[in-house]
Amino acid sequence: MSQTISQTMQRWTMNAVGRENLALSTETIPTPGPGDVLVRVNAVALNYRDKMVIDGSMPLPLPFPFTPASDMAGVVESIGEGVTRFQKGARVISTFSPDWIDGKPNGNARTPPYRTLGGVHQGMLAEYVVMSENWLVDSPASLDDIQASTLPCAGLTAWFALVERGGLRAGKSVLVQGTGGVSMFALQIAKAHGAKVFITSGSDEKLAQAKALGADHGINRLKNDWVDAVYELTQENGIDHIIETVGGANLANSLRAVAVHGRISVIGVLDGFEFSGPAGELLLKSPTIQGIGVGHRRALEDFVRAIDANNIKPVIEMTYRFDELPQALAHLDRGAFGKIVVTGP
Repeated sequence: MSQTISQTMQRWTMNAVGRENLALSTETIPTPGPGDVLVRVNAVALNYRDKMVIDGSMPLPLPFPFTPASDMAGVVESIGEGVTRFQKGARVISTFSPDWIDGKPNGNARTPPYRTLGGVHQGMLAEYVVMSENWLVDSPASLDDIQASTLPCAGLTAWFALVERGGLRAGKSVLVQGTGGVSMFALQIAKAHGAKVFITSGSDEKLAQAKALGADHGINRLKNDWVDAVYELTQENGIDHIIETVGGANLANSLRAVAVHGRISVIGVLDGFEFSGPAGELLLKSPTIQGIGVGHRRALEDFVRAIDANNIKPVIEMTYRFDELPQALAHLDRGAFGKIVVTGP
């Protein structure tokens, strides 16, 4: 991407939900106001959630014309009056829930919190974005922008589940389901904390790739009852912490596989938004079942430090040019080993 600011930029927008409504437009580069920074976007990582927002299967009050995607890495191009957290030239990444700094998010029982980028707020698929300085954190020094763009949603989700909320300790067992972005981050975070990692997938090839990244045991869920395989591999003790990325009726399998007083982090809804499972395992094992809505800025800053300290490298299967967004979304439909990233124009 050019280092010189022209007067115009490219931006992906849509005026209604549906992938057919995505269009690449040319617009004037915005100017940062007080407390804001102008960021040159160098990479945008895609999440399954972005696909759901675009397709309309995750109904949100979108501000049309709407720009999708939440995860960005870039460089501060200019700053507005009163900005103190960043200077021009700083490498930054976005925060998924920009108003959630620490502690509990804003929201209540009737209206749960979900004010995110690429949702209620405009997304990141633009050559330049203006954002509050509070909506950004410093990029890890050990990652380039393509790698760093994968942290705000998938990376932080895994970190928040295992470390911030899960209190993961060395010697515990962790099971991750599938080989998408959250699962690959969870694998690497768990290994960095000294945990034993189990992984399920329907592909022997992907299981071999996951074992090359450090997974201790791979279970092909299409060839075996993966819960029975867990019983055999753990001497029937089960798994201390399960990263549940499928949701729906699959929660029943996680309840069968979890250890007594273990933990299940419910993250994905691939199998539907309604969850079900047996009461017996829930009552007798008494596991903690926690829903994970990504995480707050302070945890992302913790995660960035851990990335640099442990030399964790995000798993990226493919990068696409900015004008290849439709192809990138089609790849997302097929599923990826790790992450898919769109680079800047």
